[in-house]
Amino acid sequence: MAVYTEVTDEALAGFLADYDIGRMVAFRGIAEGVENSNYSLRTTAGDFILTLYEKRVDPADLPWFLGLMEHLATRGIVCPRPVAARDGAALRQLCDRHAAITTFLPGVWPRRVRVEHCAPVGAALAALHLAGRDYAPVRRNALGPEGWPPLLARCGAGAEAVRPGLGAELEAALASILAAWPTGGEAGLPVGHIHADLFPDNVFFLEGRLSGLIDFYFAATDLLAYDIAVCLNAWCFEADGGLNVTKARALLAGYQGVRALTAAERGALPVLCQGAALRFLLTRLYDWLNTPPGALVTRKDPIEYLRRLRFHLSARDEHAYGL
Repeated sequence: MAVYTEVTDEALAGFLADYDIGRMVAFRGIAEGVENSNYSLRTTAGDFILTLYEKRVDPADLPWFLGLMEHLATRGIVCPRPVAARDGAALRQLCDRHAAITTFLPGVWPRRVRVEHCAPVGAALAALHLAGRDYAPVRRNALGPEGWPPLLARCGAGAEAVRPGLGAELEAALASILAAWPTGGEAGLPVGHIHADLFPDNVFFLEGRLSGLIDFYFAATDLLAYDIAVCLNAWCFEADGGLNVTKARALLAGYQGVRALTAAERGALPVLCQGAALRFLLTRLYDWLNTPPGALVTRKDPIEYLRRLRFHLSARDEHAYGL
């Protein structure tokens, strides 16, 4: 989450006039994240989140995202539910941006990941995958393997300014990963709807229990096990850059308690983790080089993911992750 577009009190009042959620009581920007402009909104009817969708999000995808969230919420996944205006539409315009209001989820995200967080995250991810099976629309993963070469190219010479030799190292890693990337579907790994960004700041806990999943704006239709690889990268590494195998084992056990991995998925974990590490390294690198001055946004260090990528490139098989 972040704030790129400022919303005045007058603009917000006009926007809320189309809803039956009361009058504004409090309104503030949320600085965490890098993607859209997000605000915490309290009205006389309760607490909500207002999101203005920025340039990286394709407006044509927004009905898919909002539809998936509604679908998952209906099937018991604790996630934000889009709030419709009086005309029945959840997607509207505010400050020349597409915008939507969603319900607020209680809880806080874990600033320090502990082992006991990991199994519930794995179980919630598996439940999400199962709940999404009967959501018929599909969305190509724009930040999947096909999107990595142009993203690296857009970073250009800026990679060298971040770390000498980084561009060449990423080019070599990209070629290796793409050559080994598994196929999906009947002849390959299981495919379904994935969250694709289930980092700690997108998972809430309350009184020791997982209380919700948020930020579905990278969700797509892709390899289910790739979603697990994203979570292994996000939840199971320590500050020194090393994998905490106990956390990885807990996350995978939590997942498999709800949905068992196939043998092919288990065998593909190293390359899937390589791809997930590269994907987040590239988007962090791009944002590091291109975040507008003065934007209320927290930039994230791309080199953190270089260390993770190197670990995955050295992993020989699924046993490296505690399986």
